[in-house]
Formats: sequence, C-alpha cells, structure tokens
Amino acid sequence: MPTDGFFSWAALNRRTGRMTGSPNIGAQSDTMSLIKAWLAADDLRRADEQGQLPRAPHLAALSAMLRDSDNPAADATYARVGRRSSIERMVRVCGLTDSAPVLDRWSNTVVSARDLVRLGRCLADGRAAGPQWTAWLLAEMRAVRGEGDFGPRDALTPEYAATVAIKNGWLLRDEDDLWHVSCLAIGETWVIGVLARYPGERGLDYGAGLCRQVGAALLLVA
Repeated sequence: MPTDGFFSWAALNRRTGRMTGSPNIGAQSDTMSLIKAWLAADDLRRADEQGQLPRAPHLAALSAMLRDSDNPAADATYARVGRRSSIERMVRVCGLTDSAPVLDRWSNTVVSARDLVRLGRCLADGRAAGPQWTAWLLAEMRAVRGEGDFGPRDALTPEYAATVAIKNGWLLRDEDDLWHVSCLAIGETWVIGVLARYPGERGLDYGAGLCRQVGAALLLVA
C-alpha cells in the first residue's frame, strides 16, 4: 500500500493472539484523539475501584468525548485521571512496549501500530475499563459519529460495521505541516490499528482512505 509519508499497520486475532503487520509495526507515531478511548476507560475503571458511581453529567461528558471527540471533555478527563500518569498506567495495564506520554499532552501520546492493537484488546477484554464499564465503553465506541467516523470499518457492510468499536485521531500539525492520522477498530474476533503521517495538502480523506484500505485488505470486503 504505497504512500508518500509514514504508514504502519497491525492486526490482531483476538481468538489466537496472532499478530501481523507492516515491517515497521513497532515504529512510533502520535495518537491525537484516539487516546480518548483509554482516558475514558481509565476514568471509569478507577471510579469503580474507588466505589464511585459516575453521575449522568460525568457519563454524558465521556460519551461526547468518545462519540464526538469533544476536546474540552478530554482535557477535563485527562486532568482527573492524573495526566501523564494515566498514560503510564495504560502502558502497564495493557502490556505496551512502544508507547509513552509526551509533553504532558494527551494528543501527543506516542504509540506503535503493534501497541494500538494491544490497546484495542485491552479495551475489549475488560482490563482497561473493568468489568462494570467495558460494555458501555464499547457501545459508545460503536456509536462514534461525525468527522471521526472513518477507518477500517468503512470497508464493511453497514450491518457488520455497526458491530465494530472505533476511535480515531486526526490532526494537521503546525510543527511539521503533516497530517497525523491514527485508526483503531475492534471487532468481535479481531483488532486493527493504523498510523499515518503525510503532506498536509493531501487532506484528511487520504489518511481515512489508508485506514479503509487496510480494513478492505484484511477483512476481504469491498
């Protein structure tokens, strides 16, 4: 799958644990809004561990962060979960090897495609959000809408796509004038992660198309 920038992908079979990916599967890029899935999970798990039941406004803010990629909600959640210490917990809880907090900003968190699928498995199997909130979290990720609704599940039939949980990141960074795109898709038996960076003039649709192409190639659908 040729690109004129950075491109890495990984796929994980949730039944067998087998992982496949591009030759640079361990190369790092930043998450942007994709990390919001972890922030919500960490927040909910910690609340449950402390015997707290999040109130409706709290859950509504987390829902907006997941479904609509609301940045103020992410800022508030990041502060509540301890900022970079939350990312350090993600590395520890999910067994990641290529991920780290950067500059104490949630959007700058670095991961690899290999770690993206490990994170997806962690979100799906209950380690991230805990048994009380995993189903809620995945339902919210299936309900992602608007500008953030793109990625591998676009290659699926509408019926199948509705069963896939997603969270994506996208940003045209001023520092390098490159689009930075990340895609995470969690199916019943698989997880796909994609990372890309490419010239700004290509637009977001180019990165979304790369994520869709990975889904089409791996899931054998058009």
